[in-house]
Amino acid sequence: MRQDLANHINPAFSLPPASRTAAANGTGVDLAGFDAAAIVIEAGAAGGTTPSFTFEVQDSDDNTTFTPVSSDFLEGTEPVITAGNSITKLGYHGIKRYVRVAITAAAGSSPTLLCSALVIRGKGRVKP
Repeated sequence: MRQDLANHINPAFSLPPASRTAAANGTGVDLAGFDAAAIVIEAGAAGGTTPSFTFEVQDSDDNTTFTPVSSDFLEGTEPVITAGNSITKLGYHGIKRYVRVAITAAAGSSPTLLCSALVIRGKGRVKP
């Protein structure tokens, strides 16, 4: 018998779904009360001439000053999306309280990308 996963995770948007044309910082997601986190970056249609969007996971102690997460604290590779229609999942092993997803670069001629980024919190210390 399969276990119910939905009652053991808590997703939150860092980058809500939107058409992006430039660099953007996502909203910080509070990891307090959770012992695991995963990041899911969803990319839809890409437009423009040779579009390229570079994504980066960042973390913070105070939800104000964010720095790039070292690859030592990530499972997987942060994507550079050029064609769209992809899903990237990353595991976060860091110790900071807040994590967010940022688009650090958007390149090409009139680049556009329909995308979003979720932080999925898991292993909650308090069960529903």
